Amino acid sequence: MRPAHLFLFFAILALGAGCDDVRVYDIAAGSHSANHGVAAQRGSLLRFRATFDETAIYETRDPANQADINKLYGFADCSTHHHTNSARFGWRWYEDELQILAYTYVDGDRQWALLGSSPLNAAVEYSIQLDGDRYRFTFDGEVTEMPRGCDGNGGVKYRLYPYFGGDEEAPQDISITIQLL
Repeated sequence: MRPAHLFLFFAILALGAGCDDVRVYDIAAGSHSANHGVAAQRGSLLRFRATFDETAIYETRDPANQADINKLYGFADCSTHHHTNSARFGWRWYEDELQILAYTYVDGDRQWALLGSSPLNAAVEYSIQLDGDRYRFTFDGEVTEMPRGCDGNGGVKYRLYPYFGGDEEAPQDISITIQLL
């Protein structure tokens, strides 16, 4: 890549360009993730609406994987890889409902908390707020705090997009609409 192109790439990344306010993320059957760009997470708040449709109802090949947590949206934190420090919402079709979870890595330790369930075909608001050494997840008007691996602004952060699985790929095409607020 030529130096001028490299500069432009990093300038776009720093501004978070390439992300529309509303985007449909399609995870193809047999894949883990949707096609997406790269974007920096700026500031201390990520707020969005997400809509799941009937494609979020799935059955895993191995019944033991049905409780695995898929990832919705969030960010890597503390100038580290997302498996070291990150915060995002998780989701799964489990016990005949679309469950929503807080999902974090704190210094490499994965943690999660069940937040509730979401209706299909409804735009629901989500937010993750940085608050010192805590993440404040807001879902359905309820706030859940989770520990964070650093404090302050956390250095460089990058967005984490919809991802299906654990160790299984999506059993069917899955479509999720996200609107940044």
